[in-house]
Amino acid sequence: MKTFKFFLTILFVYFSAGALAATYQDDPYSFYPENVTLDPSIPDPEEFLGFKFGYAPIRHHQLVEYMQLLGESSDRVVVNIVGYSHERRPLLEIIITSPENHARLDEIRAAHVALSDPTSGQTVSDDMPVVTWLTYGVHGAEPSGMDSSIPAAYYFASAEGAEIEAILNQSVIVIFAVHNPDGHSRRQAWQDLNLSKAVNRDLNDRLHGYDWPMGGRTNHYWFDLNRQWLLVQHPESQALIETWHKWKPNISVDYHEMGWNQTYYFHPGIPDQTYPLMPKATIDLMFEWAKGPQGDLDAEKRLYYNEETFNYFYIGTGSSYPMVNGAVGMLYEAGTARGGEIEGDNGLRTYRDNIWKHFRTSISSVASANRLRGELLSHQKDYFIEAARLGSRDNIQGYVIASGGDDVRMWEFLKLLERHQIKFNALAQDVRVDGITYQAGEAYIVPTNQPQYRMLKSLFEIETEFATTVFYDLSAWNMPMLFNLDYAEMGRVSGAQLGSGDMPPYPVLSAPEEASYAYVLDWRAYHAPKALNRLHEAGVFTRVLTKSATISTNSGTVSLPRGAIMVSLFDQPLTDEEIHELMTTIATEDGVPVHAATSAKTPEEGTDLGGESVLPVAPIKPLLLTGEGINGYDAGEIWHLLDFRMGMPITRVDMEFFKNGGQFGNFDLNDYTHLILPQGEYEFTEDQTGTIKDWIKAGGVLVATRSGASWADENILKAEEEEENGNGADEEEEEAEKPRSDYANKRKEGALDIVGGTIYLSDLDITHPLAFGFTRRDLYTLKANDFILEKPEGRYAQVAVYAEEPRASGYSSATMIEKIKGTPMLIAQRVGQGSVILFADNPNFRAITFGTNKLFLNALFFGKVFD
Repeated sequence: MKTFKFFLTILFVYFSAGALAATYQDDPYSFYPENVTLDPSIPDPEEFLGFKFGYAPIRHHQLVEYMQLLGESSDRVVVNIVGYSHERRPLLEIIITSPENHARLDEIRAAHVALSDPTSGQTVSDDMPVVTWLTYGVHGAEPSGMDSSIPAAYYFASAEGAEIEAILNQSVIVIFAVHNPDGHSRRQAWQDLNLSKAVNRDLNDRLHGYDWPMGGRTNHYWFDLNRQWLLVQHPESQALIETWHKWKPNISVDYHEMGWNQTYYFHPGIPDQTYPLMPKATIDLMFEWAKGPQGDLDAEKRLYYNEETFNYFYIGTGSSYPMVNGAVGMLYEAGTARGGEIEGDNGLRTYRDNIWKHFRTSISSVASANRLRGELLSHQKDYFIEAARLGSRDNIQGYVIASGGDDVRMWEFLKLLERHQIKFNALAQDVRVDGITYQAGEAYIVPTNQPQYRMLKSLFEIETEFATTVFYDLSAWNMPMLFNLDYAEMGRVSGAQLGSGDMPPYPVLSAPEEASYAYVLDWRAYHAPKALNRLHEAGVFTRVLTKSATISTNSGTVSLPRGAIMVSLFDQPLTDEEIHELMTTIATEDGVPVHAATSAKTPEEGTDLGGESVLPVAPIKPLLLTGEGINGYDAGEIWHLLDFRMGMPITRVDMEFFKNGGQFGNFDLNDYTHLILPQGEYEFTEDQTGTIKDWIKAGGVLVATRSGASWADENILKAEEEEENGNGADEEEEEAEKPRSDYANKRKEGALDIVGGTIYLSDLDITHPLAFGFTRRDLYTLKANDFILEKPEGRYAQVAVYAEEPRASGYSSATMIEKIKGTPMLIAQRVGQGSVILFADNPNFRAITFGTNKLFLNALFFGKVFD
């Protein structure tokens, strides 16, 4: 039966994908090691595919089918589906070890994981296997990573002989394939669409190009999943992190591609760019482990390099995250061959050869881990013992955190901690720290005395001093700041302060009472914009309280800050019963507090519900610019926030169509309420800019971030001021001549004028409509650029301004700190009947800045609720 099924699968795959394959030259080398015998009963993957590796792109469904076939055919392999991507493609955990180990796999895993618990008493036994984790395919535009997982799995399933059997007896190999199936499928479709029978090495050919955004590098929402190991905001990353911690691997490998003119890279990285909480013992083991692949590639006379280009400072990537979790991380990067074959400075580069290199280093990685089995297992045990000891001796014994009334934002923060296996407790007693009272039942404590000490310190620490000024990615990721939480350090934590350590249920509320007059929604709730959109989609008329108020409800008086949404029962298109049903959904699914008001009259000082400061909020229809010239990450973050989190439709129009009158020649900007300009390169003609200006003056709202804000500031706001002032003269500032310097200093000196992914502090005007839902003036944003907005003329236009000491955590040069302090982070100005709203920073960065998402949503809903 298996043989017949295998035959049918081969026929299907051949006729669906293998019929068109490039006619590359035969290999000058054997793909599999020549001294290894392969079990003929295990299906050969190239026979299954109908073509040789690298001769055509492998589709994701082919990989899934082959891996499942491998699990059916080999007693060394177990294949589990551990999750699904946004587009519902399966994510696979492939466990490979000896049949004897499979028979006691649960026992092996439990003992191995117990090494990470200093209180377990678990020891490193002579027969305890080492666990090696291999991640393939995080970047869809780097297909050799995914494709190499197939020969690797086949080799470990079918290779015969004493050497491989010894390795499998002493190892558990876990393959995560594929991390980013949606991006890979997007890139594979491009390759299928443009693949030719004749080999074309010309880089100008479409095959070697990249379709926006970034040729499939990103996932469905255009996120770089290799930056999500720490942030864990997508189903692909959540499945990966859960599975990774289920095994607590000793070695964790991540496969990539890099520039086509480069050779082959793998860690160790740049020595002086290491995150301080990574132990020296971990780095030393990496150097020792790397001798395995170094020796194998030397024997093949292959070009490679270490200790250059890449580092492991930001702990949110596949090769750095393991280093603060008791494992050794390894990054492999092959110089890309684009679509198949290209000629570069280092000679001919082929797609098949890249698969071969990743496959061979997969074997080297497992063999090297096996060679160091005792050292790696002891390192795992010692790492967590030392971490707990460091935590017990830290002057900070814990952190207390509160959300200011937004339970969803707090829940998301706790869920992030739980995913990283960081322990926390509900606060059992009121605590007063730094003038703030943290109340029992509303706040939480994160004790530092725990095995995940290093991980939790990385999330809470404020970093302002660095041994390096060069960063491959972020230099700061303080999560309480990015979530806009109140938090404080505690020098002492008592047992009486620690309540339950369980993850609380998702914060939903009971159905509200039926209102006799109106319903009022608390805008502080994270999903309040989602609730408002629900009302608008149902045709309900809504109003916003621009002043705080105390209202009379069925349950007594309730005080609400600015931004509360009022839904009167008078003159609505729905019945009272239908509106109550909507409010029940809002409370029980969105977790937004809904109050049943009994009168327009407020019992205390504050606006009445029919007063002049209670303004209509109109439905929105936003337009987001995408396509070539637009930063796909920034655009994807906006799309993800509105679509995935808030359930709001957003129209995405490519820049090309926007400029040329739409995809079908019928585009009209007046059909939209908002135009969103994310980070990008904007080169509008004078007529196009004029069209945008006229649209704003007629009532449109322009919302722009980073370079989009810079363009709008220069071409909309300044141009408007010049027209009003009657002065169109341009003033050019000449840059002072820079002194001569040696070329060797270029990279380090370049860092003197950068902001290295830094958290900045602003003063937020919480009385402004764009700050509705915020309860304190301190506002933290993630600044990953050097954009500076000039101060506008209006006295009330600067909604948020960088503090006089703006750098809160992370690296920024003294030059940039001086330039940025006191400048606007957020500007809101009325232009005619419309508005221009500009963010110097990205309030939606990588889906982790929960603390500033609402600023962006306020810009949409309240973009004209100010004078």
